[in-house]
Amino acid sequence: MVVADELRELIDGHHEWLLVRDSGRSFPLDRSEIEITAEADRTLFGFPDEKGFHSWRLNGFGVEGLELAVDVAGAFGRKQESLRLIPRTPASALTAEVELARLQKANEIGRLIFDNFPGTKLERVALNLETGRIAQIVFALDGKHFAAVADVTGSLTPETMIASAMLWYEKLGLRKKKPVLDIWVIAEKRRAKELQKLHTLLTDRWKSILTILEISRRIEPPKLTELHERKIRDLWRERAKKVVLPADPRPSATAASLISLSPEKVDIVYSRQGETLRFHGLPFARVRSMMGREKAWFGVGKSKTILNEDTSAQLSELMDALHLHRSPTAPGKRHELFRVASEAWLESILSRNIKLLDANLILAPLYNQFRSSNDKIDLLALRKDGRLVIIELKTQPDREMVFQAADYWRKIELQRRRGVLAAADLFSGLEIIDKPALVYLVAPALAFHRDFDYFAGAVAPEIEIWRFELHQNWREEIKVIGRVSRT
Repeated sequence: MVVADELRELIDGHHEWLLVRDSGRSFPLDRSEIEITAEADRTLFGFPDEKGFHSWRLNGFGVEGLELAVDVAGAFGRKQESLRLIPRTPASALTAEVELARLQKANEIGRLIFDNFPGTKLERVALNLETGRIAQIVFALDGKHFAAVADVTGSLTPETMIASAMLWYEKLGLRKKKPVLDIWVIAEKRRAKELQKLHTLLTDRWKSILTILEISRRIEPPKLTELHERKIRDLWRERAKKVVLPADPRPSATAASLISLSPEKVDIVYSRQGETLRFHGLPFARVRSMMGREKAWFGVGKSKTILNEDTSAQLSELMDALHLHRSPTAPGKRHELFRVASEAWLESILSRNIKLLDANLILAPLYNQFRSSNDKIDLLALRKDGRLVIIELKTQPDREMVFQAADYWRKIELQRRRGVLAAADLFSGLEIIDKPALVYLVAPALAFHRDFDYFAGAVAPEIEIWRFELHQNWREEIKVIGRVSRT
């Protein structure tokens, strides 16, 4: 209790803070957005970011000048992190500090290239102008000009790195003098292996242009190692991840009562930690069994209230607000309840009736619900002819959509080939035929990124991709206005 009071007093000393995660990502917060609650045996530290609201165990904190260093841990201590809280007054100085640290990292990558490849002449080391999170290096070697990219934050996905490398390559290829014809993507060991798998899913042209290099730190000084180019067939030698489904996929009594409040709009997502209730895809309640008793919380975003007789009226108010604002006919389209979690809203509509998208599909509902609990929006379906269909949904332009779907295809295809999906009986006895899964990329017509066709053309022809364009008013009615095969 003393720790909670001390930290609360320090946070209340400034109106605005800048929260910096271990990954280097930063988020401006008002002091009222930071929650500190003390329970019988622990203190919880709550904060929002772009993925929602987090409430983690507070292990301790320290004061470093004006900054606060807060040590937190996720559920069961699986993820530990040290957060930095910096008063917004010196935030501009922090921005300069972060940029300098990233530039130093970029120069470190440049030095690795120089040291590992004798005869290298570095011509340019900089950060990309768009985000300042990617090192862009141009160098000459053996009379040829090369370029290299590297993530200087440690937080970018392989999809982001591949997309960024391709777009930069096209710009460099337009140079009249010293055109760059090869580009390296450099990463630490774990991320390099992920990049290598995504690289395998590209066309032969792009596999010849892009080279994946791994930073090996087992020796000093670190060494750059080129990862060999792989064939798609090489991916099927890996171990397939098992499909883990809930043992008893029936709603608890508490969850069932919450579903009954609006059965046509509320669905349930199962996870190992309990049940999540969603209103048109938006989580608004959670149920867990603790010591043999069911306990429920409700609220949207960072606001969470324990459900009991005293708070039932607040739950009714929340449901009224959801019915009003999270509706196709909402009075204000800019209301937060209308705008938030739009992809989950689309997923919730199709989960109830996948035939709105394609009359030939049968959904694997339980599998998809369980995956959704891990922030996966993708749906897995079966065509009437027995062929698997992977469905990737977007409601806003997403540059990496194609590569995300391709990586998901790789994982599902591995499970299919190893018999994991058939053993899980996801489609109630229906046979999955021995053909590669199809990929349906679904979004409102205007929500496909302007580079969609460019990136779709970079994916290996073995992955059959279909583009489904929806009417913009999809919340009111799912209407497919365009269906085009990439091939």
